[in-house]
Amino acid sequence: MEEKKKKVVNTTITRNTADFSNQTGNIYETVAILTKRANQIAAEEKRELHNKIDDFKTNNDAIDEMYENREQIEIVRRYELQPKPTLEATEEFLEGEIYFRNPAKESQEQKQKEAIDEEIKNMEA
Repeated sequence: MEEKKKKVVNTTITRNTADFSNQTGNIYETVAILTKRANQIAAEEKRELHNKIDDFKTNNDAIDEMYENREQIEIVRRYELQPKPTLEATEEFLEGEIYFRNPAKESQEQKQKEAIDEEIKNMEA
């Protein structure tokens, strides 16, 4: 998975809030979109990490016989060094890589369109 990910800056960057409301028209809607995407990224990374760690699972349930597996530690460290999901989601949003829609807005726009069509019919009749 590391190969297909882009390089995301892992530091704090001051951003213009207007950039976030350009696509949606509402900063709060943008925050909701970023939250959902960050949760998706975090869940995907967690699933991936657990799959890799499960390869090292042993059948010994004895607590006193626990040992450190160097490969397992390296995998965990690699995941710890990755950028946070919120940074990845923010970068994707600003680059226009996130598909989102608001069914409430679509429904409202459809109703407005139908009302305009009805007015046009009434004017023509």
